[in-house]
Amino acid sequence: MSELYENRELSWLRFNERVLEEAEDSRSPLCERLSFVSIFQTNLDEFFMVRVGSLHDQMLLEDNPRENKTNMTAEEQIDAIADRVKVLSARHDLAYRELMAELEKQGIRIINFAKLDDKEAEYLKGYFDREILPLLSPMTVSKKQPFPFIKNNEIYAVSVLANKNNKERIGIIPCNDGMFRRLIEIPGSKGYYMLAEELILHCLPEVFTGYTVVSKSLVRITRNADIDADKVYDEELNYRDHMAEVIKQRRKLCPVRMEYTRDMDKKVLSRIREHLNISENMMFKKGAPLDMSFVFDIQDALRHKPELFFEKRIPQKSVMFDETKPLLPQIEESDKLLSYPYESIRPFLNMLTEAANDPNVVSIKMTLYRLAKHSKVVEALVEAAENGKQVDVLVELKARFDEENNIEWSRMLEKAGCHVIYGLEGIKVHSKLCLITLRKDDGVKYITQIGTGNYNEKTSRLYTDISLLTANEKIGAEAAKIFQKLSLNQVIKETDILMVAPKCLQNKVIDRIDREIQIAKDGGDGYLGIKINSLTDKKIIDKLIEASMAGVKIEMVI
Repeated sequence: MSELYENRELSWLRFNERVLEEAEDSRSPLCERLSFVSIFQTNLDEFFMVRVGSLHDQMLLEDNPRENKTNMTAEEQIDAIADRVKVLSARHDLAYRELMAELEKQGIRIINFAKLDDKEAEYLKGYFDREILPLLSPMTVSKKQPFPFIKNNEIYAVSVLANKNNKERIGIIPCNDGMFRRLIEIPGSKGYYMLAEELILHCLPEVFTGYTVVSKSLVRITRNADIDADKVYDEELNYRDHMAEVIKQRRKLCPVRMEYTRDMDKKVLSRIREHLNISENMMFKKGAPLDMSFVFDIQDALRHKPELFFEKRIPQKSVMFDETKPLLPQIEESDKLLSYPYESIRPFLNMLTEAANDPNVVSIKMTLYRLAKHSKVVEALVEAAENGKQVDVLVELKARFDEENNIEWSRMLEKAGCHVIYGLEGIKVHSKLCLITLRKDDGVKYITQIGTGNYNEKTSRLYTDISLLTANEKIGAEAAKIFQKLSLNQVIKETDILMVAPKCLQNKVIDRIDREIQIAKDGGDGYLGIKINSLTDKKIIDKLIEASMAGVKIEMVI
């Protein structure tokens, strides 16, 4: 059945192609298309940092492992990725140019020096001298001055410099250190902007005085971010301090991609590539800006034109709750289901705050993966601990690119008196589980919340997820066992109701598929409805193929 499979990484690129198609879709409002042209880029950045980074590491292994579905080696996958990314990158450049042309009709232009009149050029040169030049840190590369460290995903102006003896060296200037505005508005030309890195690139002769600028380009390096925190664990450190060290190490991992915006001498490009140890097929020339985040500033400048945006959607009140009355008794009466983003997360947040102050509540246990910047969830847990409740929180410090945030949340929770644990060795705890334990006259009672989405007020307004709140005693008792195992740094190996990876998920999913296969074989209407972010488990994929061939109707939203 190998012909039925597509390589995981190439499949992901097809997903990101669908994001790009949203940017290309002229039926969508202009400013929404700008969002997608930026999201495509940030998605691709993370793909190179994580997935290509992982493949890069696999290439260093002696046994040269092959992917289990298409039998491709890591090197073969990287070559296929490079070919596909070049095609998608060209489409991204074209989409950007078309969107910029549409923006001009709205009075917004991103310009370069070729499009400036003398007065505008004079203003920008003065602006550069006053606001930017004093903050720059130019560097040159020579035998005495080694190649500097290039930070991940930051933009640099790189030039070939010739001295009076026509000896060449490389000049490098960091362009986005956060000390000056990136989007520079030109006075007298409302809606006209220049990107700071383009201004720096134009003014290189003023920086590298005594040299002739032979060629120049903006450059951005993407570094591997795939680091196994458990493999490099230093037992002399506590785990939180260890993760802080892992974050520092990750910033210095090897480069896996280089992007540049101008043609440069091939010898110079080769020299840069060799220094950074980047393969030639991982170098991409870009026509669009190397960092598209400035488009959100453009959106802000156009907020007065609602026709350029999708109609604002606001999560609604859940009809399952009467928010004028206490929420815990309502859940005890019957199960409740919240559907995000169509319904608000507020009942869940209010329930946590209510539990923090309810004298019958003795403990709150919760798993945390990604949180909002100003988390109401953490506020409620802190309040519960300060009110004398037992609060046990598993904070997953290995939540990729949220490690620093989670380290700070864990410190805040511990300071408030919460018991904080940090997940399991070799495994990320990705479940969204909350257990509230109450002691009443008729015994111990549970309120359990099981969800598919992070406890994040911001993303709950964007992502489709469900959140079940139940007083079912069997579910509560099983959730209690799960938290007990987590507190002992163990995984649960048997469950009756809940499906919990890594021991009690795949087998239960396959059992349910088998059940539908048997229904179809018996002449019934076998059916499987599945909504997931991605599917890579080969055993489950094979079983789904078997089910489809047996006549089971399968509907998947991925």
